[in-house]
Amino acid sequence: MSRPTVIKPEPELESSRKKGLVYPGLTVPFILVVTCFAAWGSAANLTDVLVGVFKHIFLMTHFQSALVQFAYYGAYFALAIPAALINKRFGYKVGVLTGLGLATVGGFLFIPAGMVLEYGFFLIALFVLAAGLSILETSANPFVISMGPEATATQRLNLAQAFNPVGANVGVLLGAVLILPNITPEDQKAEMSAQQLEASQESDLSLVLGPYTGIAIALLLIWLLIAFRKINVPDDHVHFGLEERSGGAFGRLWHNRHYRFGVVAQFLNVGAQVCAWSFTIQYAQDVVDVPASQAGWYLQASLILFLISRFVMTYLLGIIRPTKLLFAMGLLGVVLSLVAVVSPNMIGLIAVVAISVSLSLMFPTIYGVALQGLGTDTKFGAAGLVMAILGGALMPPIMGLIMDSSGTAAGFIVPALCLAVVAAYALFDLRSKRHTGPLVTEGASH
Repeated sequence: MSRPTVIKPEPELESSRKKGLVYPGLTVPFILVVTCFAAWGSAANLTDVLVGVFKHIFLMTHFQSALVQFAYYGAYFALAIPAALINKRFGYKVGVLTGLGLATVGGFLFIPAGMVLEYGFFLIALFVLAAGLSILETSANPFVISMGPEATATQRLNLAQAFNPVGANVGVLLGAVLILPNITPEDQKAEMSAQQLEASQESDLSLVLGPYTGIAIALLLIWLLIAFRKINVPDDHVHFGLEERSGGAFGRLWHNRHYRFGVVAQFLNVGAQVCAWSFTIQYAQDVVDVPASQAGWYLQASLILFLISRFVMTYLLGIIRPTKLLFAMGLLGVVLSLVAVVSPNMIGLIAVVAISVSLSLMFPTIYGVALQGLGTDTKFGAAGLVMAILGGALMPPIMGLIMDSSGTAAGFIVPALCLAVVAAYALFDLRSKRHTGPLVTEGASH
């Protein structure tokens, strides 16, 4: 009788099991930082709701209401480099606390904005909130990486990022339950006097204040828990004279093909994600004729699928090399996007919802792979990858133009092309032979 074949895990995966997920003594700090991922997920997805909310409250155009997203993504882009400078000078913990503090201030600024009843004041509050979240995200991602062995870095970051969609679902739920059903209908406002219209605006804006005040209080609590806990990681304030004298960090990053390609892949990954989620409801309504009252549930299903898949992917990363899984998910995303294009029916809508399965792995995996071996350049490298979030602001308009000219289903060619580049990046990493180094620090004692 033949003996069963025993499949041995790859050496680096076997090593990762032995080394553990986080360094001894960092389990509680790791959990505290993970709560940050859920917090900014809630704020980000609640912001998506505001686009439609402000349009109804202030009776403005689509372009004016879209300034909500411009303020949000603009802050992410503008604050990533200052965040890197803070991390470089003071360390990740200070970066996280700075981000949490600024985001808390932004959340509380919604209170005076509600008193003034000026749209511009709300945009300022949102910009401050997003500025804090930009610093927080630029700091928290590499902070998580630094909390354990390099062998488990991608798995550790995927686990932390898995709690981002937990917060995202909470944000969507807050908007769907506390805000949208209670907004004064627009047809009623047309018949109101000036005094009645102002009163309805005050009432509607009070609905916005509650969730953001709650987020601000949660951010403040997380700030206190992290501020008064000593957290030692082997990275902070480690500098190496030879590397620092060999040229600027920006020059080294630019000449690093893995990092440069990684920023492009991250830009298009975020673009694909925002495109898929922004137009899921439109696909359901325009292509499948789903009633407006039910269309939102398909987006909710997509986000729940994203959440479940994040945890599944975290487990699979303990078995499969990260870029192999990234390549497979990239191809899956391309196929699902193309199905949405060529099958403008319920099958296409199911494919649109299922794109979240492939997206669930991508951000943290691209992030970890792109930062591999950067040493002391990691803090500026992390900033570049956060700035790549700008893809979420630039790709949806392109998709919208295609949808306007060729139909809603045809627009999903955009996420297909974006995810094809992500798959190409994974293949590039799999086929290249590079000398890898620690993700966050080189030569530091553990």
